[in-house]
Amino acid sequence: MEKNPTEVNFTSMTEFTLLGFSDYPNLQIFLFVIFFFVYVIILMGNGIIVLITKVDQTLQTPMYFFLSNFSFLEICFVSATLPRMLTNLWTQKRNISLFACATQMGFVLMLGNIECFLLTVMAYDRYVAICSPLHYPLVMNYKVCVQLVAACWITGVPVEIGQTCQIFSLPFCVSNQINHFFCDIPPLLKLACGDTFLNEMLVFTAAVLFVMIPFLLILGSYSKIISTILRLPSTTGRIKAFSTCSSHVIVVAMFFGSAIITYLRPKSKHSSRTDKFLSLFYTIVTPMFNPMIYTLRNKDAMIALRKLLP
Repeated sequence: MEKNPTEVNFTSMTEFTLLGFSDYPNLQIFLFVIFFFVYVIILMGNGIIVLITKVDQTLQTPMYFFLSNFSFLEICFVSATLPRMLTNLWTQKRNISLFACATQMGFVLMLGNIECFLLTVMAYDRYVAICSPLHYPLVMNYKVCVQLVAACWITGVPVEIGQTCQIFSLPFCVSNQINHFFCDIPPLLKLACGDTFLNEMLVFTAAVLFVMIPFLLILGSYSKIISTILRLPSTTGRIKAFSTCSSHVIVVAMFFGSAIITYLRPKSKHSSRTDKFLSLFYTIVTPMFNPMIYTLRNKDAMIALRKLLP
């Protein structure tokens, strides 16, 4: 009996097609120009933060040490998706090999996890600085800061490598067209045949462990921080304390808000257009605004930037 063409199993295929923004054929060059300049802004903005935190002695503090690592992470995170998307927009060749797709997904998941942990560590740093200022130099010494950053970079790596391998061990028999601008879990699960309930539960569990729990820890830290700030006798002191946290709160809201909706909402609520929009938010918009949020709202960073510029 001859098989229906739609039932062909694509398990042995060697590549996918990233559809990206192909549903806007007349805007391909326009989108390329926009995303190219966005990428340049992200590289320059976050690169400047890394530079000024290294060369300016007044920024040799735990807060700026974490910010420097966060900016470097943002450069890595956006570089896992944007160069491929720019190439696809420019050449209109959207094919990506199975190995390249798995590699991209692995890096996006790992770097995303690292960002969740690093934002949590940055919240803990603000918690110690505001709630226990006398113990701050002792608790957040250089050795502890290095250990915390190292833990962020190491913790989620084996789990996400395992999750990537598990996703790519699935048989794909729906299509080889990924309706997204990078290889992500939700659009790939749509291409898998058979029962993917176990895979979806594993994705949900990982999202709870690496996204939701860090977010709840950040909320807990800021509930203590706000409680402490409101007890300060001086209005000036309260304003200064709030200003040191406001930049971090904005970045947390932007990143975690879009990531939680993407990975923790039910499969029935997923739509390709919404997934792309949310992914743009946490993979591109947050890294772009990070330097502006942390420098324009920060007096010390602005002074260091003026010293650097001729």
